[in-house]
Amino acid sequence: MALLTLPGLIDMHVHLRDPGQTWKEDFYTGTAAALAGGFTTVFDMPNNEEPIISVKRLNRKIKEAKKKIVCDVGFYGGAVGSSFESLKGLEGKVFGPKLYLNVTTGGFMIDVKKLEQICHIWHARQPILIHAEGRMITGVIDIVKKTSVKTHVCHVSGIEELKPIIKAKEEGLPLTCGVTPHHLFLNERDLSSLGPYGVMKPPLKSKKDQEFLWRNLKYIDVVESDHAPHTRGEKESENPPFGVPGLETTLPLLLSDKRITIGDVVRLCYKNPKKILGVKTDRTTKVVVDTNSQFIIHNSKLHTKCAWSPFHGWKARGKVRRVYIRERKVFEDGKVLVKRGFGKVMFPSFNP
Repeated sequence: MALLTLPGLIDMHVHLRDPGQTWKEDFYTGTAAALAGGFTTVFDMPNNEEPIISVKRLNRKIKEAKKKIVCDVGFYGGAVGSSFESLKGLEGKVFGPKLYLNVTTGGFMIDVKKLEQICHIWHARQPILIHAEGRMITGVIDIVKKTSVKTHVCHVSGIEELKPIIKAKEEGLPLTCGVTPHHLFLNERDLSSLGPYGVMKPPLKSKKDQEFLWRNLKYIDVVESDHAPHTRGEKESENPPFGVPGLETTLPLLLSDKRITIGDVVRLCYKNPKKILGVKTDRTTKVVVDTNSQFIIHNSKLHTKCAWSPFHGWKARGKVRRVYIRERKVFEDGKVLVKRGFGKVMFPSFNP
């Protein structure tokens, strides 16, 4: 047994589905999955059944989270419609607005003109987070040039998105980006075996796109799971929803690949998320991993309520043995050791 101690990992991008769609996931099962994957802090997206576009809705969500979470959780706000003044009320309470320039789960979307309006309204030091696929990324970069607003592009999936981001970074624009494990480890060739379980946004790309992500890993700031659970029934329906779960498989997939060092894991899953969002961390919050432990990822062993993974059957290395949060042992050998509500709701450490 070779034990590796890592700082408590941070996932900038999860969808815990609570409140509103708790048959897919809830705050307890989602944060239990986070612990099983070595993540002690996660940040939940606002595209709930009722989008989190106001302080009132955010407060309801926080109240529900406090009853159930077993790791620390922070929240993002959203924006829909033609008025964005409510975003001002969310400054200092959320870790940024998440804005969608392409169709995704939840059905709310804005255009580039509205994005520019929001950039002039948002004055907090937390970034604006963007879902922008393909050519939409050019419009985002143009707005960053105009406004100098700190911006994070989520789940970059291929050449068309990453190439202009690299250029923008080299020009010194305040732009960061993330990539998901499913875009690093899967490509469109896997769709024949995955079927509806490979339906996601952005979609899986070509092997050429996948290899471009790997070659340019130094330009990628964050690995984010984009944990997006749906039931088997939903995925096997006539119109399967977008998204795959990922909290429990991110770390073992990274540790299993020789192209990524332990230093890369810490940079992508701890240091950069902490820096980008301004997260307060504790030295006694840590994860102990057995790097010699080889295992098969299996649907029946998952903590997520949806109970499936696109990586079912994959060989992986690096079993999470123990997790500590603020000195307290919260997880050991597959079992959550704390009661629901142990985790803290996070608020920004720097305010507007």
